Amino acid sequence: MDETPHTEVPSIDPSRMRSVLGHFASGIVVITAVTPAGPAGFTCQSFSSLSLDPPLVSFCPARTSTTWPRIRETGSFCVNVLADAHRELSSAFARSGTDKFAGVTWDRAPSGAPVLADTAAWIDCTLEEEHPGGDHTIVVARVRDLGADPQRAPLLFHRGGYVVLAPQGCS
Repeated sequence: MDETPHTEVPSIDPSRMRSVLGHFASGIVVITAVTPAGPAGFTCQSFSSLSLDPPLVSFCPARTSTTWPRIRETGSFCVNVLADAHRELSSAFARSGTDKFAGVTWDRAPSGAPVLADTAAWIDCTLEEEHPGGDHTIVVARVRDLGADPQRAPLLFHRGGYVVLAPQGCS
């Protein structure tokens, strides 16, 4: 019997991987900042809490993103956790080449970054580190301030589409 460890990595079809991993529901955030050219933002579904002490979050923009490099330059940004009524906002911030802030109401986080109106939560951050992650960049950010609206349910993405949580206590 051969006890040599196998180092050969199997080839995984990207569309199959997307389909299988789509079974994991994820929240949707919009990362925003005010750049020298004005407000900028992009939709991201690869976001998570990383550490409580120190307070860190992480997210993963695509390496092809043209918005993340502009936000990175500012050093601070806001993570806006979209609420269940934000499907159109999610789609708008996912597009390239448009004025994503046209008609969008927002306030400023302590850093000055846009806090989009009626979000489920917001997290004001500064850039800590970046790491290569295949076709994405792994961003680690320090939380500077945050807030949430407990009355708003989050917008979720599951198996290729938006879903909404059923209110608690429903049968």
